[in-house]
Amino acid sequence: MNIIELNSVGKVYRTNTVETLALENVNIQIAKGEFVSIMGPSGCGKSTLLNVMGLLDRPSSGTVEIDGKPTANLSDKALSALRNAKLGFVFQSFHLIPSLSVTDNVELPLMYRQGTSDKERKARVREVIERVGLSHRMGHMPTQLSGGQCQRVAIARAIVGNPEIIFADEPTGNLDSHMSAEIMDLLKKLNKEDGRTIVMVTHNELQGKETDRIIRMFDGHCLS
Repeated sequence: MNIIELNSVGKVYRTNTVETLALENVNIQIAKGEFVSIMGPSGCGKSTLLNVMGLLDRPSSGTVEIDGKPTANLSDKALSALRNAKLGFVFQSFHLIPSLSVTDNVELPLMYRQGTSDKERKARVREVIERVGLSHRMGHMPTQLSGGQCQRVAIARAIVGNPEIIFADEPTGNLDSHMSAEIMDLLKKLNKEDGRTIVMVTHNELQGKETDRIIRMFDGHCLS
Protein backbone atom coordinates (compact mmCIF):
# COMPACT_ATOMS: atom_id res chain seq x y z
CA MET A 1 0.00 0.00 0.00
CA ASN A 2 1.30 3.45 -0.92
CA ILE A 3 1.33 5.88 1.98
CA ILE A 4 2.59 8.75 -0.22
CA GLU A 5 1.60 9.25 -3.84
CA LEU A 6 2.47 12.16 -6.12
CA ASN A 7 0.91 12.36 -9.56
CA SER A 8 2.17 14.80 -12.22
CA VAL A 9 3.33 17.25 -9.55
CA GLY A 10 4.79 20.58 -10.61
CA LYS A 11 5.93 23.55 -8.57
CA VAL A 12 6.57 27.02 -9.95
CA TYR A 13 7.77 30.00 -7.91
CA ARG A 14 6.86 33.38 -9.39
CA THR A 15 7.88 36.95 -8.68
CA ASN A 16 7.02 40.05 -10.68
CA THR A 17 9.97 39.47 -13.00
CA VAL A 18 11.10 35.84 -12.60
CA GLU A 19 9.47 32.45 -12.92
CA THR A 20 11.38 29.47 -11.48
CA LEU A 21 10.36 25.91 -12.25
CA ALA A 22 11.29 23.87 -9.16
CA LEU A 23 9.44 20.61 -9.95
CA GLU A 24 8.05 19.29 -13.24
CA ASN A 25 5.81 16.27 -13.79
CA VAL A 26 7.00 14.36 -10.73
CA ASN A 27 5.38 10.96 -10.16
CA ILE A 28 6.36 9.13 -6.99
CA GLN A 29 4.86 6.30 -4.94
CA ILE A 30 6.26 5.42 -1.51
CA ALA A 31 5.02 2.30 0.25
CA LYS A 32 4.08 2.17 3.89
CA GLY A 33 7.17 1.30 5.96
CA GLU A 34 9.75 2.26 3.30
CA PHE A 35 12.91 4.20 4.12
CA VAL A 36 13.55 6.32 1.02
CA SER A 37 16.32 8.82 0.34
CA ILE A 38 16.08 11.73 -2.10
CA MET A 39 19.38 12.65 -3.73
CA GLY A 40 20.68 15.03 -6.37
CA PRO A 41 22.83 18.13 -6.86
CA SER A 42 22.16 21.36 -4.99
CA GLY A 43 19.21 23.28 -6.41
CA CYS A 44 17.67 20.28 -8.16
CA GLY A 45 14.40 20.42 -6.19
CA LYS A 46 15.03 17.97 -3.33
CA SER A 47 13.86 20.20 -0.49
CA THR A 48 10.97 21.53 -2.56
CA LEU A 49 9.87 17.95 -3.19
CA LEU A 50 10.09 17.16 0.53
CA ASN A 51 8.05 20.25 1.39
CA VAL A 52 5.36 19.31 -1.12
CA MET A 53 5.27 15.70 0.14
CA GLY A 54 5.09 16.97 3.72
CA LEU A 55 2.21 19.36 2.95
CA LEU A 56 4.31 22.36 3.94
CA ASP A 57 3.92 23.74 0.42
CA ARG A 58 1.14 23.23 -2.12
CA PRO A 59 2.04 22.05 -5.63
CA SER A 60 1.31 24.35 -8.56
CA SER A 61 -0.08 21.36 -10.47
CA GLY A 62 -0.73 17.68 -9.93
CA THR A 63 -1.94 15.88 -6.82
CA VAL A 64 -0.54 14.68 -3.49
CA GLU A 65 -2.15 11.87 -1.51
CA ILE A 66 -1.20 10.91 2.03
CA ASP A 67 -2.32 7.48 3.21
CA GLY A 68 -4.89 7.38 0.40
CA LYS A 69 -6.30 10.81 1.26
CA PRO A 70 -6.31 13.48 -1.49
CA THR A 71 -5.01 16.79 -0.17
CA ALA A 72 -5.67 19.21 -3.04
CA ASN A 73 -8.95 20.57 -1.71
CA LEU A 74 -8.06 20.64 1.97
CA SER A 75 -8.05 24.00 3.74
CA ASP A 76 -4.89 25.27 5.43
CA LYS A 77 -6.43 24.31 8.78
CA ALA A 78 -7.18 20.78 7.58
CA LEU A 79 -3.66 20.42 6.15
CA SER A 80 -2.21 21.54 9.47
CA ALA A 81 -4.31 18.97 11.33
CA LEU A 82 -3.21 16.23 8.92
CA ARG A 83 0.45 17.17 9.37
CA ASN A 84 0.08 17.15 13.15
CA ALA A 85 -1.63 13.75 13.15
CA LYS A 86 0.44 11.81 10.61
CA LEU A 87 3.71 13.61 9.83
CA GLY A 88 6.91 14.38 11.70
CA PHE A 89 9.73 16.66 10.53
CA VAL A 90 13.48 16.74 11.17
CA PHE A 91 15.60 19.56 9.74
CA GLN A 92 19.32 20.10 9.20
CA SER A 93 19.38 23.11 11.54
CA PHE A 94 17.32 21.38 14.25
CA HIS A 95 14.87 24.33 14.65
CA LEU A 96 14.76 23.97 18.43
CA ILE A 97 13.48 26.90 20.46
CA PRO A 98 16.52 28.12 22.45
CA SER A 99 14.43 29.48 25.35
CA LEU A 100 12.76 26.10 25.97
CA SER A 101 14.23 23.05 27.68
CA VAL A 102 14.61 19.68 25.97
CA THR A 103 11.34 18.54 27.58
CA ASP A 104 9.43 21.64 26.50
CA ASN A 105 10.77 21.50 22.94
CA VAL A 106 9.69 17.88 22.57
CA GLU A 107 6.28 18.53 24.13
CA LEU A 108 5.45 21.41 21.79
CA PRO A 109 3.65 19.43 19.00
CA LEU A 110 1.35 17.81 21.57
CA MET A 111 0.19 21.22 22.80
CA TYR A 112 -1.80 21.56 19.58
CA ARG A 113 -3.66 18.27 20.07
CA GLN A 114 -6.99 18.07 21.78
CA GLY A 115 -8.04 15.19 24.00
CA THR A 116 -4.63 14.51 25.55
CA SER A 117 -4.35 15.02 29.30
CA ASP A 118 -1.38 16.73 30.88
CA LYS A 119 -0.38 13.43 32.52
CA GLU A 120 -0.51 11.54 29.21
CA ARG A 121 1.43 14.28 27.45
CA LYS A 122 4.21 14.32 30.07
CA ALA A 123 4.48 10.52 30.01
CA ARG A 124 4.76 10.44 26.23
CA VAL A 125 7.45 13.15 26.26
CA ARG A 126 9.51 11.23 28.82
CA GLU A 127 9.12 8.05 26.77
CA VAL A 128 10.45 9.51 23.52
CA ILE A 129 13.29 11.41 25.20
CA GLU A 130 14.40 8.11 26.76
CA ARG A 131 14.03 6.48 23.35
CA VAL A 132 16.59 8.83 21.81
CA GLY A 133 18.97 8.40 24.76
CA LEU A 134 18.64 11.82 26.38
CA SER A 135 16.83 11.09 29.66
CA HIS A 136 19.79 12.66 31.49
CA ARG A 137 19.34 15.90 29.52
CA MET A 138 15.62 16.54 29.93
CA GLY A 139 16.08 19.82 31.81
CA HIS A 140 18.90 21.15 29.66
CA MET A 141 18.58 23.99 27.16
CA PRO A 142 19.57 23.57 23.48
CA THR A 143 22.68 25.73 23.99
CA GLN A 144 23.92 23.17 26.53
CA LEU A 145 23.79 20.31 24.02
CA SER A 146 26.07 19.06 21.25
CA GLY A 147 24.91 19.07 17.64
CA GLY A 148 24.15 15.37 17.76
CA GLN A 149 22.14 15.78 20.95
CA CYS A 150 20.17 18.65 19.42
CA GLN A 151 19.29 16.45 16.46
CA ARG A 152 18.17 13.69 18.86
CA VAL A 153 15.88 16.22 20.53
CA ALA A 154 14.54 17.18 17.10
CA ILE A 155 13.86 13.51 16.32
CA ALA A 156 12.12 13.06 19.67
CA ARG A 157 9.95 16.08 18.85
CA ALA A 158 9.19 14.58 15.43
CA ILE A 159 8.00 11.25 16.84
CA VAL A 160 6.26 12.41 20.03
CA GLY A 161 2.92 12.56 18.20
CA ASN A 162 3.43 9.01 16.90
CA PRO A 163 3.45 9.99 13.19
CA GLU A 164 3.31 7.40 10.45
CA ILE A 165 5.75 9.34 8.25
CA ILE A 166 8.98 11.16 9.14
CA PHE A 167 10.43 13.69 6.70
CA ALA A 168 14.11 14.42 7.31
CA ASP A 169 15.84 17.22 5.37
CA GLU A 170 19.63 16.70 5.54
CA PRO A 171 19.37 15.44 9.17
CA THR A 172 23.13 14.85 9.42
CA GLY A 173 24.24 17.84 7.35
CA ASN A 174 25.62 19.78 10.36
CA LEU A 175 27.14 16.77 12.15
CA ASP A 176 30.51 15.04 12.14
CA SER A 177 30.84 11.47 10.87
CA HIS A 178 30.45 9.86 14.30
CA MET A 179 27.31 11.79 15.18
CA SER A 180 25.97 11.28 11.65
CA ALA A 181 26.28 7.51 12.06
CA GLU A 182 24.40 7.70 15.39
CA ILE A 183 21.54 9.65 13.85
CA MET A 184 21.33 7.24 10.90
CA ASP A 185 21.21 4.30 13.31
CA LEU A 186 18.37 5.98 15.20
CA LEU A 187 16.41 6.64 12.00
CA LYS A 188 16.89 3.03 10.88
CA LYS A 189 15.57 1.79 14.23
CA LEU A 190 12.50 4.00 13.92
CA ASN A 191 11.95 2.50 10.48
CA LYS A 192 12.62 -1.17 11.23
CA GLU A 193 11.35 -1.44 14.80
CA ASP A 194 8.39 0.96 14.61
CA GLY A 195 7.52 0.51 10.94
CA ARG A 196 7.57 4.25 10.32
CA THR A 197 7.92 5.47 6.75
CA ILE A 198 10.95 7.76 6.42
CA VAL A 199 11.74 10.10 3.54
CA MET A 200 15.20 11.65 3.84
CA VAL A 201 16.96 14.25 1.72
CA THR A 202 20.72 13.71 1.75
CA HIS A 203 23.88 14.50 -0.21
CA ASN A 204 25.64 11.53 1.37
CA GLU A 205 25.85 8.64 -1.08
CA LEU A 206 26.78 6.14 1.65
CA GLN A 207 23.74 7.12 3.71
CA GLY A 208 21.56 6.86 0.64
CA LYS A 209 22.71 3.29 0.12
CA GLU A 210 21.63 2.45 3.68
CA THR A 211 18.01 3.17 2.77
CA ASP A 212 15.58 0.93 0.89
CA ARG A 213 15.52 3.07 -2.23
CA ILE A 214 17.06 6.21 -3.70
CA ILE A 215 14.95 8.74 -5.60
CA ARG A 216 17.30 10.83 -7.74
CA MET A 217 16.40 14.36 -8.76
CA PHE A 218 17.86 16.60 -11.47
CA ASP A 219 16.58 20.03 -12.50
CA GLY A 220 13.16 19.44 -10.96
CA HIS A 221 12.68 16.03 -12.55
CA CYS A 222 12.54 12.66 -10.86
CA LEU A 223 15.02 10.32 -12.54
CA SER A 224 14.38 7.20 -10.46
